[in-house]
Amino acid sequence: MRELARAAFVIARRDFSAVVLSRTFILFLLGPLLPILIGFAFGGLGERISSTDLRPVLGVALSAQDNVAIGRARERLAERMGDKALARIRLMPPTADPRAQLARPDAQAVAILTGSLARPVLTGKAEDIDRLQGDVSLMATAALAERTLRFVPVERQEVATSQGAQSQGRLLIGRIAQVVMFFLTILLAGMILSNLVEEKTNKIIEILAAAVPIDAIFLGKLMAMLAMSFVGIAFWGGTAFVVFAALGGQPAALPAPAVGWPAFLILAVLYFAMAYTLLGSLFLGIGAQAATVREVQTLNMPITMGQMLIFFFASYAVDHMGSPAEVAACIFPWSSPFAMIARAGQDAALWPHLLALLWQAAFVALIIRVGVLLFRRHVMQSGGRWWKNLFRPATG
Repeated sequence: MRELARAAFVIARRDFSAVVLSRTFILFLLGPLLPILIGFAFGGLGERISSTDLRPVLGVALSAQDNVAIGRARERLAERMGDKALARIRLMPPTADPRAQLARPDAQAVAILTGSLARPVLTGKAEDIDRLQGDVSLMATAALAERTLRFVPVERQEVATSQGAQSQGRLLIGRIAQVVMFFLTILLAGMILSNLVEEKTNKIIEILAAAVPIDAIFLGKLMAMLAMSFVGIAFWGGTAFVVFAALGGQPAALPAPAVGWPAFLILAVLYFAMAYTLLGSLFLGIGAQAATVREVQTLNMPITMGQMLIFFFASYAVDHMGSPAEVAACIFPWSSPFAMIARAGQDAALWPHLLALLWQAAFVALIIRVGVLLFRRHVMQSGGRWWKNLFRPATG
C-alpha cells in the first residue's frame, strides 16, 4: 500500500509540474477572465443604453390651469412611483388641431392630450394611445383630486435583522455556491480527458505502466488534476478579489451562512473536491476506453449532459428544504455535494455534513475502484504487449 501511494505521488507530481509549469496553463488561467472582461464591457454599454431616456413624450395641450395641475400631479406621483414609471410630459399651448401638431417636422411628442381633466382626449397612433392611456388616466385623476388627495404618512420602525430577509439571503448564498461549484467542476474536470488522450496517443501511458502499477497512474493523475484545480481556483479567486478591491467595491449586505463563513468555505472546498473526484474518476475510467479526440468528445457529451441534469435536480431541491426531493438530492452521490452546500447556507447543523462527506468519500472510493479496473483493463489490452516486448531481453 505504501509503495502504491508513493508511486501515485510520483505520478501526481509529474503531471502537476507538467501542466502548471507549461505556457498553455497560463492561457488556460487567463481564458475565463476574457468573458468576464467582455461582460464588464457589455455591462457598461448596457448601463449607458438603459440610462438613455427612451420613454415616450406626451404633449399636454390643456388650458393653462389644467396644464399646471397635471404637471403638479405627475410630480407627486413620480415621488412615490419613480420618475421612470410614468411617461414624460411636455406642456404645450392649447391647440384646436392636434393632428396637425403631430404632423409637424419638429414635433417631439408621440401623442397630444387635449380637452379637459374631466374629459381628456388623447390623439396619436393606436399603439401609442394604448401605451399612454393608463398614465393619462392616472395623472388626470390625481390632478382632479389634488385638493383632497393626501398621501398617508408611514411610521418607520426599523429593526436590525429580519428573519425573512435573512432566509432569502441565505438561499441566495446557497444558489451562488451551487452554480460556482458546478461550473468549476465541469470546466476543470474536462482537462483530465485531454491529458489522458494526449499521453495515450504518445504511448506514454504504456511506458508508465511498465514502471509503476496501473492503479498508481490512475490515482496520481486524479490527484494532480485536483491539485491543479485548486491552483486555478486560487488564481481566479485572488484576481477577482484584487479587481473588486481596486474598483472600490463594497461587499454586498448578505447575511452569513447558517453554519458561518469559516465553516461554509471549508465545506465548499471539501464538497468541490468530492464532486471533482467523482466526475474525474468517471472521466478517467470511461475516457481510458477512447483512443482518439473524437471518441473523447463522444464520451464527454453524455457525461456532461447527465451532470447538468443532476445540477438542475440539486438546484430544485434548494427551495424545498426537508422535502423528499431535497433528501434524495442530498443522498444521491452525484448531486449530494451541490445539495449539501446549499443546505450549509440555510441550516446550522453540522452533523449532516459529516455524514454526507463520509458517504461521498465511500462512493468516491467505489468509483475510483471501478475506474481503476476499467483503466487497467484498457491499458493492458491496448498496450500491454507493446511494453512487455519493449522490456523483454534480446535473444539470439
